[in-house]
Amino acid sequence: MLRLTPEVRSQMVQHCLEGRPEEACGLLGGVLDGDSAEVTVCYPGRNLTASATLYELDSKDHLLADRDAEGRGIEIVGVFHSHTHTEAYPSPTDVARAPDPGWHYILVSLRDPEPVIRSFRIQDGAITEEPLDTFAMTGDS
Repeated sequence: MLRLTPEVRSQMVQHCLEGRPEEACGLLGGVLDGDSAEVTVCYPGRNLTASATLYELDSKDHLLADRDAEGRGIEIVGVFHSHTHTEAYPSPTDVARAPDPGWHYILVSLRDPEPVIRSFRIQDGAITEEPLDTFAMTGDS
């Protein structure tokens, strides 16, 4: 299961909407708990391909996100990107380029008037959809 704060969900969707007509991408920071994760930070990134069908996260953005997450005592738990004209489901290219079997892969489809968000695990080429939930943070987390 992947859990997002409402703020992260909003930031992720806004970044994807602003990235149109190209795919937008970024990283997600939080805490892993086995196969589940709680995401508390959105790291919008630059898509180096500037393409409507592919994304490549800028390595500088990745490095900055890693450093920030480490400073917060969290880790990078996943990546998100938009599909501008197709459903929120990993393409063969997405599967082939999935860098970490422990990550959560979030897709934001902008095909319909209302963005659709889905989360997946991609391990050894196998795609498994996972539940996606929103939670409110409490305290100083």
